Amino acid sequence: MGFTACKQTNMELSNQQKAVEFIKSFETGSSKVLTFIDENIKSHNYTLPDKKSTYEGYFTNTPTGATVGTIRVFEDNEFVIMHNHYENVEGYNGPILTFDIVRFTDGKIIEHWDNVVSVQPANPSGHTQTDGTTEIKDLDKTEANKKLVHDFVNTVLVNTEYDKMGNYFDGDNYIQHNPKIGDGLSGLNKALQNMTEQGVVMEYHINHKVLGQGNFVLAISEGIFAGKPTSFYDLFRIENNKIAEHWDVIETITPKSEWQNTNGKFNF
Repeated sequence: MGFTACKQTNMELSNQQKAVEFIKSFETGSSKVLTFIDENIKSHNYTLPDKKSTYEGYFTNTPTGATVGTIRVFEDNEFVIMHNHYENVEGYNGPILTFDIVRFTDGKIIEHWDNVVSVQPANPSGHTQTDGTTEIKDLDKTEANKKLVHDFVNTVLVNTEYDKMGNYFDGDNYIQHNPKIGDGLSGLNKALQNMTEQGVVMEYHINHKVLGQGNFVLAISEGIFAGKPTSFYDLFRIENNKIAEHWDVIETITPKSEWQNTNGKFNF
């Protein structure tokens, strides 16, 4: 079940609704989103130059033939985070998934970040990259859940203290949506072992940002995967103070010589 964009035009949209309409305009070509894009919008997608006119040409011309669905959406102060599915996007051979983040100021979108990956078959446990719950709850636990994810990413993924991994999970009760990894810590450990045997190195070097609302927390990190500079967007669902579910979008970072802007992929 995905997020449905607001159809009402006679009332002020929330930031979440504006963010979803912003992404949906890539499908619809609607120009109404221009009213809530700041003139000085800054892009952290390195294929897009800055300025509102770039988004006007890229998102709000005639419909592109692409379709866009927002699966999950939540917010953290001025940030809105979306988990999106795209079909028929020019330049991609098949459907893609993204995490898109937009930052608002005075009700207008002033910055945009994203991470992109191709859709792959279901993982060894039968989960796709997008299925699972979309319900946001435990709003009173937002800060505690963000701290848990921050500690997990820095302790286990960045500092590689794998002996402490069990502190963050409820035994082997862990739902995994990465297309190469099965459920549970057992599935994760097996996948890590397989990568080691194949000489595939995955390193998290720095966690740049943690954003969350209630039981959903997104960690944005930088590192190396299979020898290439990589951007890791990891979405965690927290239940009873433990990591219960995980989705990710892992993208190889394009060389800076090919970037269309100088804003950096991780500047928040």
